[in-house]
This record gives sequence, C-alpha cells and structure tokens, in this order.
Amino acid sequence: MKSKIDGSWRSAAIILMAVICLATWLEPPARGAEKHKNLPPRRIVVSPEYTGVVVFEGEDVNIDLKVADRGRRDEDIRLSVTSVPKGWKAWIKTYSFRVTGVHLASDSSKSLTFHAEADPDLKPGKYVFGISARTADHALTSTAHLTIEVRSKVAEKTARKINIQTSYPVLRGPTDGKFEFSIEVENKSGKDGIFNLSAKGPENWEINFKPAYEEKFISSLRLKSDQSQTVAVEVKPYPFEKPGRYAIQVKIGSPAAKGTATLSVILTGTYKLDAGTPNGLLSLSAVRGKAANLSFYIRNSGSAALDNIQFMSLKPENWKVKFNPEKIDLLPPGQLKQVEVLITPTEDALVGDYSVGITAEAGKVNKSLELRVTVNASAAWGWIGIGIIILVIVGLVTLFLRLGRR
Repeated sequence: MKSKIDGSWRSAAIILMAVICLATWLEPPARGAEKHKNLPPRRIVVSPEYTGVVVFEGEDVNIDLKVADRGRRDEDIRLSVTSVPKGWKAWIKTYSFRVTGVHLASDSSKSLTFHAEADPDLKPGKYVFGISARTADHALTSTAHLTIEVRSKVAEKTARKINIQTSYPVLRGPTDGKFEFSIEVENKSGKDGIFNLSAKGPENWEINFKPAYEEKFISSLRLKSDQSQTVAVEVKPYPFEKPGRYAIQVKIGSPAAKGTATLSVILTGTYKLDAGTPNGLLSLSAVRGKAANLSFYIRNSGSAALDNIQFMSLKPENWKVKFNPEKIDLLPPGQLKQVEVLITPTEDALVGDYSVGITAEAGKVNKSLELRVTVNASAAWGWIGIGIIILVIVGLVTLFLRLGRR
C-alpha cells in the first residue's frame, strides 16, 4: 500500500514539473506579444542627443541624431533639415555619405549624425535649426529643433586647450592607398566633457575617426579631465588626385576647450604598367641558330613616373634572348616606349612550337607576356633536300635509258 502511495506522489510531482516547464516556455512569447500589443499602431520620433551646443568661430558641429519607430508596424522614414540659418550648411549623414531616409522595423531605432558647417565670416550668435522625420505616406511627422551658439575667438582664447599629439604627422603612399594616422587626445580643459571630432581635407577625400584598434566610426569623444585617449584618423584620397602633398586639418573641440592638428599626406601617384604588341599578336617564327625579332611596347598607365624598368625572360635551355634597349631609366605617366626582343633558338632545337616568357619590372609593378616561337628548319636544308631529290631522279632516268638500249 505504501509503495502505491509513493508511486502516486512521484507521478503527481512529474506532472507538476511538466506544467511548470510548459508555463515557463510559453511565458516569453506571451510577454513579447503583450508588449507589442501595448505599442500604438504607428509612432515615429526624431531627437538630437543635444538640443543646444556652444562652439567657437570656425568650428563645425557633429551631433548624434536618433530616429525611432515606436509603433507596431515597420516604417520608411524620410529625413530632412527643414530650417537652416543664413551662413550655415547642414545635413544628416552616416559615416561617409548623406542620408535622406531610413527603414525601421517596429520598436527599433537608428543613430545618425547631424552635421553643420559655418561660413568663414559667420558672426557670433544663436542659430536655430529644424529637423523633420516623415513617413513615406506622409501620415506621421516628427520634428525637433537644435540651437547652436557661436562664440567669438576672443572667448576661445580664454578657454583651456585640448592637446593633440602624433608621432607620425606625415604619411606617404600611392593615390589608391588608405592612410591611417594615430593621434593622442588629452583633455586639459579642467572638466569632463564630450568633444566633437571634425576634419577638413581636399575635396572628395573621405576622412573618418575611429577608436584605436576598432573598425567603427565615431563623431565625438567623451573624456574626463586630464584623461587622454588614442584615436585613429582614416584618410582615403580621391582616386584621381594628382601626386603631391596635401594637408588634413583635424579639430577636436567643445564649449570649454579646443585643439587642432595638421596632418599631411604625400601622394606618389598610382603605379601601373602595360605591355603588348602593336598588332596584338604574340607569336613569331624562328630558324635554329638564327635570331628572330619581335617589337613590343611598354606603357606607363599610372599617374606616377616609373624608373629603372628592367626586362627578364623565361626561355628553353640554351636559347638566347636579348632586349634593345636593355632597360628604361625613366618612363613618365602616359608615355609609351618601343622595345625590340631578339630570340635565338639553339642549333639543335627540334622543329615545333616553344614558349618564351618576357617580363618588364619596375619596382612595385610588373607586366608579363608569353610568346609562342615556331622553330622551322633552315632554308638551306630545304634546297639540299631538293638537290638530292633531283640527283636521284636524274640517276634513275640515266639507269632506265642504259637498260633500254640493251
């Protein structure tokens, strides 16, 4: 009897645990559904991180901007800066391009950047900007306002500074390369703060700030008093920029302090080398033991000069390959140079096709061509063969004539 009671208790305990597990498993979706049910049918919000900031003359402004969908349905939201005071340029952007609209899922948000640039002759004062977010069907609109107070340079001189230091202020490389500066930012303003990051370079260049050893882009930096932090400045030149030296002006500032630094990029141009034949053919005929020549061209298709262009060959054993000229000391951008190559097969080369590779090399770049060389027997041997055949025929004719007389 006791065994039956114990068995009943065990069965009841198992059933109870199963019910608890099932309830626990069903609870999160129920809560999620309840939370989604509590959202309004449609609602969008646009809000800047700061509705009022203070800058000094000549400073650009970058402020984080949050766009949110707080409704139960996904939304396509159009964004615009509806009010821009005279003497300013302003737009909404992400890391490297301007933004006019975003798609947001229900109960989600997106962080963007409000960017404003002042004219050089802008006077101190307060300037109000209007920002608008509107759904694609124009059913919902959200607006926000942002005030920028510009103070004179005299007030700026009284502020304590932000120290910016870098061990390598000048970087050198090709135009199609990417340059990354490492700068140390130290807050000497005497107070904690958030500092805007901005940079000015040549037109159409892409300049971004990144935390050290990270790939994400940032537009501001939070520093405590006397704290320092390493920041990377990534620079991508315009692909068609001419070789030369270009300056990058970095500004890090807040209402309490400001620091500037000048970085330089020296573009050496792009290195590209082309080679080919005037008619496009990469084949020639040769006779054993005799030189055959082929003309090919070398062209500098990059934007930087190529110097000390040397020629090399990959040939069958005991063959000879000679170039005229043997090397090119300097080839400016866009220019072309004609080169003659003399290929001499060995005396005992068999009749047939052979492959000969030639390479033009100029430091960082090279170009290779593969030639097909057809080796034929000497014409003299052809005439000798014909002579032997004639002699054999004459001999046979003479023999037949003598036998015929008998």
